[in-house]
Amino acid sequence: MARKVSIVGMGPGDSALITHAAIQALSQAQLVVGARRLLDSLPDCGATKVAAVAGKDVLAALDNGEWDRAVVALSGDVGMFSGARGLAARVRAQLGDVEVATVPGISSMQCLAAALERPWQDWRFISAHGVDCDLVAEARAHDELFLVTGGQNTVPVLCERLVEAGLGQARVSVGERLGYPEQRVVAGTAEDLAGQQFEQLSVMLVEAFQGAGADGEKPEVAWPWATPGIPDELFMRSRVPMTKQEVRAASLAKLRVATTDVVWDVGAGTGSVSIECALLAKLGRVFAIERKAEAVKLVRENARRFGLSNVEVVEGLAPDALHGLPAPDAVFVGGSAGTLAQVLEVVRAANPAVRVCVSAITVETLTSATQLLAQDGWEGLEVSQVQASRADVVAGYHLMRAQNPVFLVSARGRA
Repeated sequence: MARKVSIVGMGPGDSALITHAAIQALSQAQLVVGARRLLDSLPDCGATKVAAVAGKDVLAALDNGEWDRAVVALSGDVGMFSGARGLAARVRAQLGDVEVATVPGISSMQCLAAALERPWQDWRFISAHGVDCDLVAEARAHDELFLVTGGQNTVPVLCERLVEAGLGQARVSVGERLGYPEQRVVAGTAEDLAGQQFEQLSVMLVEAFQGAGADGEKPEVAWPWATPGIPDELFMRSRVPMTKQEVRAASLAKLRVATTDVVWDVGAGTGSVSIECALLAKLGRVFAIERKAEAVKLVRENARRFGLSNVEVVEGLAPDALHGLPAPDAVFVGGSAGTLAQVLEVVRAANPAVRVCVSAITVETLTSATQLLAQDGWEGLEVSQVQASRADVVAGYHLMRAQNPVFLVSARGRA
């Protein structure tokens, strides 16, 4: 008879919410591995209990134990922000001829929905437990947003982010110790809850536009579309140079920004490219590097205007200002003040496989960018010229007026 490992969702932690299937698996097990909190709440089943949370520790406990039936106990449900992801494959790979089964459990999301007497099928689910997330962007995009909190992202911290983004009146429901006799559910505005204390491991439901206006409608957002190429007039502007709409759209196509990317915008100007990248990299981070105080202020104002919390302004001159930043997946260079060679050197050192797009309005910058990105260490060189014309109305007629031509030089690092 082959040995069997059951990966079991134990629910929130209280034994009253352990499923019958989980109890069956526990009753047959000689070894149970899981977090100490879960092991302490288990009914006495006569099995050896080993406290372990990290995947490598769980595998070590299984590998060193003597058993025919073993249980890996995980909190909540195996399919809801769970350590079960990939664990079954790792168990089979390390232990060889072993049968692996997964047993679902009751999740904290189900417990909160039941406490609120609410259906949950339309909720958006994200984790803020020790990971970065753009809470504000998610809250603006989804009517009902469920979050698992933890680490530095506690309930007060997350509520404060909503307040800073102008969503202080968002309705927030917080669940603590769900499923236990001392379960507590608190509801209020983000502004109210930002000053309160909650358990480290809590969950929350955010309804950013619940009762937002007399008609209950969402307020208008600066750019509600998924497509890039935001009209220039939607940005706060001054005398600071700005990458124009058509050039910006072409630049984003070269950068190929993904949802979780880290992006550097070197010489950010008004921040128009930073804003577009941040809207695409919803779960990533954008660093806008800018040396002029007036432009730094504009980038921050535009980030607030578009409701973005994943844009960080770095005031200073590249390449010095780039040191210490998280490694970029994509880099846009809109201005380098004569330090392009040094900037590209730092960029590629940070990530040998980085994607780069350099915007050039002079022949000198075009020549320099082309020569640098054609060197060893780079591949996929592309050089494009973007020249757009826009219609102006003159005496009742539409006349096309040409914008300044811009060259885009792009490549990717050869890892």
